[in-house]
Parts: sequence; C-alpha cells; structure tokens
Amino acid sequence: MEHISFLVAVVIITALAFDFTNGFHDTANAAATAIATGALRPKVAVTIAALLNFAGAFLSVKVATTISGGIVNEKAGVHPEIIFAALAGAILWNLLTWLRGLPSSSSHALYGGLIGATIVGVGTSGVNFDTVVTKILIPAVASPFVAGLASWGATKLAYAITRKGNTATTEKGFKTGQVFSSSLISLAHGTNDAQKTMGIITLTLVSVGALPHGALPPTWVIVSAGAAIALGTYMGGWRIIRSMGKGLADIRPPQGFASESAAATVILTSSHMGFGLSTTQVCSGGIMGAGLGGPKGELRWSLVRRMVYTWGLTLPAAAVVSGGAALLAEQGSWGVALVGAVLVAGAAAMWVISRRQPVGADNVNDVDVTPVEVAPAGTANTPTPASTTVAA
Repeated sequence: MEHISFLVAVVIITALAFDFTNGFHDTANAAATAIATGALRPKVAVTIAALLNFAGAFLSVKVATTISGGIVNEKAGVHPEIIFAALAGAILWNLLTWLRGLPSSSSHALYGGLIGATIVGVGTSGVNFDTVVTKILIPAVASPFVAGLASWGATKLAYAITRKGNTATTEKGFKTGQVFSSSLISLAHGTNDAQKTMGIITLTLVSVGALPHGALPPTWVIVSAGAAIALGTYMGGWRIIRSMGKGLADIRPPQGFASESAAATVILTSSHMGFGLSTTQVCSGGIMGAGLGGPKGELRWSLVRRMVYTWGLTLPAAAVVSGGAALLAEQGSWGVALVGAVLVAGAAAMWVISRRQPVGADNVNDVDVTPVEVAPAGTANTPTPASTTVAA
C-alpha cells in the first residue's frame, strides 16, 4: 500500500508537470496575435492569460469526464504505471515541439500517450475507440477548418465595415478589442485544457479505488490543475508565440481580433459539448483564416505544412513513445524508475539545447522570415510553395 500510495503521488505530480508544459506550450493560443499586433505587451499578455486560464478551470468538468471515463475504460484494469507512462510520452513530445517552435497539440500528445500506454498495458479493450473517434479525431479534423472559415469571414467583414475609416483609429479600436478577445481565449483554454489533467488525476484515483467509477474531479484536483496550467502559461512559451504571432502571416489588429473571436467561440462551444479538441489547432486555424481573409490574402505555407505534419504525427508519436514507456513501467519499480530517469534526462537536455538560442519577451517579435505569399488577384487565394526561416 505504501508503494502504491507513493506511485500515485508520483503520477499526480507528473500529471501536474504535464499541465505546466501544456500551459507554456499553449500560451501562444491567447497571446501570440495580441503581442504581434502590439495590442498587449508580452509580459502583460501572458499575465492576463495565466489568470484567466486559472479561472477557466472552474467553469466546467465535461472534458475531464471525457478523459477519465471516456477515452479509457475505467473498468479494464488501467493502473498508475500505465498513466505514468502516458504522461511521460506526452511531456517529452510537448518539449520537443516547443524546442522546435512548432504549434502542436498538447491535448493530442496526452491522448496519444494515454491510448498507446493503455493498449500496451491492458490491451485494446482498455480503449473506447468510439469515443476516440467522435470526441477526438473528428473534432481534430473539423475544428481548424471551422475556426479558419469563421475567422476568414470575420476578417472580411471587419475590413468591409472599416474600409472608409481612418486606418490608425481603426487599428487602435481593434487593438482594444483584442484585449477582450485574447482574454476570452485564455478563459476558454482553461476551460478546455486544464480539464484534461483533471481527468488524468481523477482516472488515477479511480484506478486505485480512491474514487468510485464515474466520479467527478474533486475540488483539490480542479484547483491544482488550474494553478499548474496558469503557472506554465505565465512562464510564456515564447518560441511558439513567435511562430504563431509572426511566422504564419503578418497579422494586423483587425485580423487578430477576428481570429481570436472565432477561436474562442469554437473552443467554448466544444468544451460545452465535452469535445477534447486541440486549442492549438483551433487558434492556428483562426490565424490562417485571418491571414487569407486580409487585404492581400497571405500565408507562409512552408510553416503551415510543417505545422500540419506535426499535427498528424503528434497522436501516433506520443502513443509509440508512451507504449514503450509502458513496457518498461510494467516490469516493476525499476521500470518505473527508469522511465522517470529518461523523462528527467530528456527534459533537461531539451532545456539546455534551448538556451543556445533563447527566446523571451524581449525578442519574441524578432523573426527572420521570407516575404509572405500573396494570392494574385482572381485566384481565390490559391497558395503556392514558399520557404520560411522562422527561428525556433
């Protein structure tokens, strides 16, 4: 019992560590466009995002129940070793994509890790594949398109309404609007992403009999998950903020307001329905829609391609890594210790590498990129290949 209690504590701490990486990995969702347009100073943007992420964690638990009693069959024998392995794979993938400055999905890293570790540790009967398809895969494909289309339409509308106005005055007004729209994304992100860690911790407690099957997250779980994601958000994922804010397109305030409003609407709606979608993919889709909906219809397509490839790789890559970790963790205490050692060593190595080219609040908007691609008149913004050198 002492061993189990210690292992459960380790899993809970690791889950909160994942929540922390989720926070700084996804800070860009709310802060990137507001920082890029100058609507908010970098430190102010991440502070607001952190506070509202914490507040958002208390608004709903529907996504948490999708994790704790949806993706994984609670009665299939899932135990703490499996959950620990799942978290290890998800954290390592989060850190790798952060190091490369790629806006990948922390959510899909967690889902992939949980699915891979469960299949190895319990078998395919431990995964509810119907829920995976309806609550994860379909939203993963649909949500960026929905957000992108909404953002494109909102951007067109914003420019149409203000086309005869003074540019400086108009942009100042949209910057003010961005303070509210970026704040709404932060609140939505806390509502959606903080719940995923709540679900993992709840699943762990259910697996050892500390909570009954179908239990909702206890208050202390909600508070700790909200605090962890808020702290990570405050640290600022500057590499990804740089890619999303300046790398995808040259976003002006009307586009920033449109993309943030569209993304927040999609995230909040999905959270209400219990969909465990990727807030990163939604916000990236919104930025792409705003870029194409602007006066010139522009995107840097090579970064878009790299980003989309990463989206496709995230879930299976995390599943494979976590599956391997589960094989080790299932061997007993020495296996769990080895997985923990690899996790710590991998995280430390990526942090050391990141210090060679540090990105922070002072240089987050300093990006060396090729000119954006502009769709010729009459081509309906059809993209053509181009290159980009967005710094990681």
